Amino acid sequence: MAQQPATAAPHSIQPVMFLPHGGGPCFFMDWPDTWDHMAAHLRGIAATLPCRPDGIVVVSGHWETGVPTVTSSPHPSLIYDYHGFPAHTYELRYPVPGSPTLAAQVCHLLDKAGIPNAQDPTRGLDHGVFIPFLLAFPQADIPVVELSLQRDLLAGMELRIGASLQPLRAQNVLIVGTGMTYHNLHHFMSSNPQFNTVSHDFDTWLTHAVEAQPDIRNEALTHWTQAPGAHICHPRPEHLLPLVFAAGAAGQDRGVRDYSDTIMGKALSGFRFG
Repeated sequence: MAQQPATAAPHSIQPVMFLPHGGGPCFFMDWPDTWDHMAAHLRGIAATLPCRPDGIVVVSGHWETGVPTVTSSPHPSLIYDYHGFPAHTYELRYPVPGSPTLAAQVCHLLDKAGIPNAQDPTRGLDHGVFIPFLLAFPQADIPVVELSLQRDLLAGMELRIGASLQPLRAQNVLIVGTGMTYHNLHHFMSSNPQFNTVSHDFDTWLTHAVEAQPDIRNEALTHWTQAPGAHICHPRPEHLLPLVFAAGAAGQDRGVRDYSDTIMGKALSGFRFG
């Protein structure tokens, strides 16, 4: 079990994280040596934080709505939105509390930024949240609210949404995006070396972009489709946009790649800001 950070100090400023969430419930299956490095990275996340967060706001690649929408249930359910996996993976439990108060804060900040928004008191947490959080925050005692992606999947808007939530970091709230830096399921398990090379080229571009000065970073991420192999690595951008959201929430904090791996020949990365 990952070591939890010490009790929160006043006015702690949390970093912003982009966490790879794997494939379905991959960490809870007999898949030897494939996801071990990613699982170890997730298990170590809590110990890298300055203190225990008072709450977490997370955007996953698995929820899209017309306007940014935040879960507001005090006791969110789980959404097992993966298919064809062993029966025990549908019995995983993550009884984390929600936070109507934090959800209201999110909406207030979006209102201040002029961004239409909504609350959803019935929606639960999808597997893009509870699967990685079972490893990163296994005690399930930090309130979590999930924020949706906008259905039009525009990078510039996700950057703006993330930027509007920056003040939460000074309130000891951890802001997280979860997704995958490569997400072409049709090619993922292919042994074709061409697809592997494309993934590494895109990952190299992405790392340079994220680690650049914030203004250069944000410009590059807004126009991520111009990167080498962009549309091959992301036929749809929903698994990349949580990273763009995280970059927006980072403000002037520089990004750094804190996880790098090759799985089934494809390059995958995780990032941290601040």
